[in-house]
Amino acid sequence: MKLNLGCGVNHLQGYVNVDVHPAAKPDVVWDLEKFPWGIATIFGHTLPESSVDEVMLSHVLEHLGRDPVVFVGIFQELYRVCKPGALVKIVVPHPRHDNFLGDPTHVRVVTPQVLSLFSKKLCAEWAAKGAANTPLAVYADVDFEIRDVRMIVEPAFAKKPNLEELARHWNNVVVEYQMVLEVMKPAVGA
Repeated sequence: MKLNLGCGVNHLQGYVNVDVHPAAKPDVVWDLEKFPWGIATIFGHTLPESSVDEVMLSHVLEHLGRDPVVFVGIFQELYRVCKPGALVKIVVPHPRHDNFLGDPTHVRVVTPQVLSLFSKKLCAEWAAKGAANTPLAVYADVDFEIRDVRMIVEPAFAKKPNLEELARHWNNVVVEYQMVLEVMKPAVGA
């Protein structure tokens, strides 16, 4: 099964399209900040554990989890419902781009650095070094590895060197991040 969470009007064929807004006409109306994810019209009361092969979250996470407990809860639910090796595809606006800054419904910055906190491997490396990174993977008992990060840049910056450095200091260099996480958990029954 594939989920397109927070689909809005961008429904994907072959996915269960889920959104909080009935006007978007999703397959399932559900608030992703309410746990456990019920998606009751298809599965009864709760989305089954380890039942999802792929999740798409395109321009969604920046709207969710104003409260850090809720944001971490979203990753706990993703981990619960995803199969081992499932892919979670995330697209978010860059926090220094007008597309992020100009939308009052954006409540959360999501960057590769934020998502790296959900890796148990990285948390262990940081702990061994005595680093101050918050080990969210350990606290939330989840494990995601970042498999791909792409920065989509404004055309005027496409051929500039040191894009990451420019993006740290200037607005409107990077439009969005496109990231893929892999769910790291033992096979069911293993």
